[in-house]
Amino acid sequence: MKNLSKIVEILDQLFPNPPCPLIYHDPFTLLIATILSAQSRDDRVNKITTILFKKASSPIDFIKIPLEELEKIIKALGIYKKKAKAIKETSKILIENYNSQVPDNFKDLESLPNVGHKTASVVMSQAFKKPAFPVDTHINRCAKRWKLSSGLNVKKTEEDLKKLLPKNTWYKRHLQIIYYARKYCPAKGHNIQNCPICNYLKKVANRSPI
Repeated sequence: MKNLSKIVEILDQLFPNPPCPLIYHDPFTLLIATILSAQSRDDRVNKITTILFKKASSPIDFIKIPLEELEKIIKALGIYKKKAKAIKETSKILIENYNSQVPDNFKDLESLPNVGHKTASVVMSQAFKKPAFPVDTHINRCAKRWKLSSGLNVKKTEEDLKKLLPKNTWYKRHLQIIYYARKYCPAKGHNIQNCPICNYLKKVANRSPI
């Protein structure tokens, strides 16, 4: 697609080796951190999980924590009661059905409480290094602004980006776009002059034909 190579070039220059924004130690702690990240900022989640994972870091550990205590620890995050319940239920299911291991396929992951396609995609990509392209509001916004997708919904954006980008780069690209969006291409207060990609695309669009 037109301009894609330049977009990728800029992303590689600015964020050559983007780390996972969530703190985790294994597939299970990543799953828990990702469940907690719904409607919550990653830095706030990391602050909570730094405390939480010292108390519990396995399904068995979480089963032992009283629900009220878990709620108290994660109370600073959005919809904490729903998240606490989901974590307890997920831990129980993993123990009973998966030998305390996080499944490494979409079907089983998405069958877990409070685990949707995006959460499953994060776990598949980050924990298991399997091809997946988690799309959040940041990626959806940028894909639309950069005309890589219509941006009608995250499902369509995911489909479009997967077609445009080589499968072996999905892991890196989705993280690059998230970091880029937060720093240069926010939803509010977006300044094109300070956004290298949007500024480039604007110049190309305004360039007079020869």
